[in-house]
Amino acid sequence: MKKDCIFCKIVKKEIPVKIIEESENFIAIPDKNPKVDGHALIISKKHFINILDMPALLGDELLSLIKKIALKYKSDFNIVVNTGKEAGQIIFHFHLHLIPRSRDDGFRMAF
Repeated sequence: MKKDCIFCKIVKKEIPVKIIEESENFIAIPDKNPKVDGHALIISKKHFINILDMPALLGDELLSLIKKIALKYKSDFNIVVNTGKEAGQIIFHFHLHLIPRSRDDGFRMAF
């Protein structure tokens, strides 16, 4: 855990947030600035800088949590992981965006 990391503070419950789902190593919360209704963040409970810093052994647990949340949406969805500053990572604690999608949601991702 890092003292100045907002996600570490959320995991330690120093900052109150609504918890969507939780597993042994991950917590899912609503995004503070959602792109669409239901936009969630899945955050590692331990402080890993990004997905490359996270042990591969946590992959099954992460995928299970993604599926559990995504199935609640009953819609299409995007999974977005920004890894590194040039890729748009702003908070350097592993997290991913789970974004439910609908035909006319107005959100567009450009590649």
